Amino acid sequence: MSCDGGHCVTCCDEALPVRVVRVAPERGLALCEGGDGARTTVETALVEPVAPGDVLLVHAGTAIAHAAPEGAAA
Repeated sequence: MSCDGGHCVTCCDEALPVRVVRVAPERGLALCEGGDGARTTVETALVEPVAPGDVLLVHAGTAIAHAAPEGAAA
């Protein structure tokens, strides 16, 4: 199975972008906010380091990648 960037490598579902609001590095978690304003806790172990303001791609409550900054060339 092959999935391009922004998709889960296991099931190919699309990852959703969220912005990091607050980080709890000792717990491997971040409070994140989606485009709709909803906040959720996300596991960050796969994409450390993470800082407030970072945009992460999240699937099933786990950050799977850092998203490219807006306006960055692909």
